[in-house]
Amino acid sequence: MKKHLRSFWLAVPVVAGLAFISFKQDDRLFEIARNLDIYATLFKELNAYYVDEVNPNKLIKTSIDGMLKNLDPYTVYYAEDDIEDYMTMTTGKYNGIGALVSSLENKHIIMMVYEDTPAQKAGLQLGDEILKIDGIDLSTLDDSDPGKLLRGQTNSTVKLTIKRYGAPKPLEIPVSRDVVKVTNVPYYGMINDEVGYIDLKDFTATASREVRNAFQELKGKGMKKLVLDVRENPGGLLNMAIEISNVFIPKGEEIVSTKGKVTEWNKTYEAYNPALDTEIPVVVLANNHSASAAEIVAGVIQDYDRGVLIGQRTYGKGLVQTTRDLSYNTKMKITTAKYYIPSGRCIQAIDYSHRNEDGSVGKVPDSLQTAFTTRAGRVVYDGGGVLPDILTEKETYSPLAMSLARKRLLFDYAVKYHAEHATIKPAREFAVTDAEYQDFVKWLGDKEYGYTTQVEKDLNELEASAKKEKSIGTIEDQLKALKTKLSHSKDNDLQIHKDEIKALLQEEIVKHYYLEKGMKEASFNNDPEMKAALALYKDMDRYNELLKAKK
Repeated sequence: MKKHLRSFWLAVPVVAGLAFISFKQDDRLFEIARNLDIYATLFKELNAYYVDEVNPNKLIKTSIDGMLKNLDPYTVYYAEDDIEDYMTMTTGKYNGIGALVSSLENKHIIMMVYEDTPAQKAGLQLGDEILKIDGIDLSTLDDSDPGKLLRGQTNSTVKLTIKRYGAPKPLEIPVSRDVVKVTNVPYYGMINDEVGYIDLKDFTATASREVRNAFQELKGKGMKKLVLDVRENPGGLLNMAIEISNVFIPKGEEIVSTKGKVTEWNKTYEAYNPALDTEIPVVVLANNHSASAAEIVAGVIQDYDRGVLIGQRTYGKGLVQTTRDLSYNTKMKITTAKYYIPSGRCIQAIDYSHRNEDGSVGKVPDSLQTAFTTRAGRVVYDGGGVLPDILTEKETYSPLAMSLARKRLLFDYAVKYHAEHATIKPAREFAVTDAEYQDFVKWLGDKEYGYTTQVEKDLNELEASAKKEKSIGTIEDQLKALKTKLSHSKDNDLQIHKDEIKALLQEEIVKHYYLEKGMKEASFNNDPEMKAALALYKDMDRYNELLKAKK
């Protein structure tokens, strides 16, 4: 009898636990149903009695976005109208003309024409202002984005009315739409006789093929060392990160593993193809905007001591998203797991699961970061992105240069220059002369471009603090004297920052002749990470030493 009683009392906690779990689950489902009913009732009343007409699609989209905003930036809802953008993001293809249009102050300017696209074939140029699309005057539209009007079925024609610098009247240009492929590798080439360069800017469905093709072509041209650039790369498809890592990592080695709430989805991914090259020296360039899949590639190369990372700490996005189909041709991209690279570390830097009272989120503190080791025994850390082996300073620009770029004055002058000069030297050889720079300074004479220097900002903050503490009277005269003395002169600043602005102007002008590839080549001479990579490749003893564990 005692034995049976003991078995009964041992069983009670288990049964009670199951009952509690069942209760909690039922309670949770009830709360979901209750709140959905409240939401439906609220929306019905709002639609019936609100003083103005409401747009159901817009209102629902806003409410869904607001709900998801409390989770993380990567859990996103795609309404039916946004599906084309989603497909472009994942496949790198869309039906359109192949031009980047920027809308500022109700002007719609072509900022880039991509190579071998309908826009280039039709003769569209950087700086062209789009006035009408198929007769629709863009100045009359509430929606400031003309992109939807430029997209359409393959082989359909869109007629653009454009205003071109130097043309006496608007031009009518028909453009035949086609499938436009957004390339993941906008540029690759030989930097010198030995060093090849691949600029990897995205991870859509063709990224691996593009990298492999570029790598093999560069090897055929005599490449003995590689610079792989993932700066400004926001990431993309996980399988592309695996395949690109596999270019350098042998078959069978672990690339990444994913772990989330749905344990059935947890998986370890290994390199499943023979590597293209396991010996060639590799330098990876990364910065604060290298995220997600870009961080996997950079982290894998670091964890296997396969190459040296140069730049700044990466963004720190160690989250995996899964796309789920919803009703009425809508979709939701949901964060379902975290990923872990071969050393075992997760590089997720921001803790979205624990928010502050004001709704803000914080980064994982250094004190909570855990040490891991690479294959060779080098110490690396989790929770803060991927830290490069060689750190470089983040490139900063003077307030003057930022103002000139923000006001599009560098771009506008390049439009003028392009109209007045039929050709220029090749991208790597072109340089703005001192005389041309002075012409640019003179052209700026009647242009508006205000800016505040850092010293002026500091003085303003000091003045505000003094007023708040009611001590302004004691330093007011000194502050006025300092402001007068430090008040910037645009003419002086244009000479002080001449080298910086000349370099930016050169890249901008080259872009108008040689498009994206030319702009990249023009940047090499002023690129701090590229300079660091080439300097490292001249000192291979240092390169090899960086890949060894410290004793």
